[in-house]
Amino acid sequence: MWILYAICSAICLGFYDIAKKRALEGNAVLYVLSCSVIISSLLLLPMAVASYFWPETLMKTMFFVPQVSLHGHLLILLKAVIVLLSWVFAYYSMKHLPITLVTPISATRPMWTLLGAVLIFGEVLNGWQWAGVIVALLSFYAFSLVGKTEGITWTSNPWLLALFAATLIGACSGLYDKYLMCTLDRNAVQVFYTCYQAILMLLLLGLQHLLHRIDSRREDAGKQPLIPLHSTAKHRWKGAILMISICLVLSDFVYLLALSYPDSLIAVVSTVRRGGCIIAFAYGAIVLHDKNIRKKAICLIGVLLGMIFLLLGTL
Repeated sequence: MWILYAICSAICLGFYDIAKKRALEGNAVLYVLSCSVIISSLLLLPMAVASYFWPETLMKTMFFVPQVSLHGHLLILLKAVIVLLSWVFAYYSMKHLPITLVTPISATRPMWTLLGAVLIFGEVLNGWQWAGVIVALLSFYAFSLVGKTEGITWTSNPWLLALFAATLIGACSGLYDKYLMCTLDRNAVQVFYTCYQAILMLLLLGLQHLLHRIDSRREDAGKQPLIPLHSTAKHRWKGAILMISICLVLSDFVYLLALSYPDSLIAVVSTVRRGGCIIAFAYGAIVLHDKNIRKKAICLIGVLLGMIFLLLGTL
């Protein structure tokens, strides 16, 4: 059953990437990220409030949010910091790179998650699952090679490095999720880490505003700014920002539900979840008319083949 939840998470994640790309067009990254995180927290907060005041009503449903100890909250806060750091890098790379390149490279995350899952959790994959993971990861790596034909290399493009950082940090988050699912309730993790993210983003925006004011005063006095934070990007509301929150909340909900199963494998769940790049790829090819679609399509066939192997290994 957990594999079906992983597939549902992948579909939501694909539309999440599309909404993210649309929302970032002509918009400031921190503005889009802040709005989406705050909206996500508002969508989830009623679950926590209802569970606190009417626990008997929700206790037997999948929407119940139990109370968490101080130690548990500290663990969840750490997850919020890890995910938020990954998102900052990911949003900047999504804004400045083609979506048909960003999402497949992000999909190499299972490679790092797999190494960690085998070394830390002692997970064992069967033959079909190993074949699926290997084929999928080779296909994802081929996507990065296609990027070189577009002049996007590690040495010439800082946003590619940001994407790589987001992928590595995201892999750490995936491993940490499996640990949290063994110690804390999945709903408590999702609700509270999202709320903590909203608080952290508000603090970050406040710090940014303070630095803007300091730099403005320094410029008026003929001095150099402390940090070049000024940007020409606008703060425009778009419906795509709301879609980011909805798709992400749904994706995380079924993702954590999949990991809550004792027999679930984090390596397989993470790999299947990355299959959402297929949806984002189609959007980039059909709507955005990205380059080298034929070469990328060949790589995409490998992704699909890897997903089929994974499904065969879990049925």
